[in-house]
Amino acid sequence: EVQLQASGGGLVQAGGSLRLSCAGSGGTLADYVIGWFRQDPGNEHKVVSLISSKDDTTYYEDSVKGRFTVSRDNSKNMVYLQMNNVKPEDAAVYYCAASWLWSVYPSHYDNWGRGTQVTVSS
Repeated sequence: EVQLQASGGGLVQAGGSLRLSCAGSGGTLADYVIGWFRQDPGNEHKVVSLISSKDDTTYYEDSVKGRFTVSRDNSKNMVYLQMNNVKPEDAAVYYCAASWLWSVYPSHYDNWGRGTQVTVSS
């Protein structure tokens, strides 16, 4: 069973950039739809971006379109989330997760790794 681990979070100034990484082990990330989700304290996981397993089709939640880019490096078994022009409302714990389904619903995803905190200073 594939295990995922998100990393790369930290403190970033509003307007700055950050790249999150999702590392896979015990399986091949390219076999799965990989979703990036974020969670604010007291709130549920919300989808940020998806990348498909077949043709790297991508999906972005409206608030991050044009600012975030999801990509894969299959040779490294990694998925990335490039965050540009970061805004204070992007602050959250970010998670990557795997699914067999093309879905924006967190309940359709398994193999949640430990998240990575993104903090935005204004």
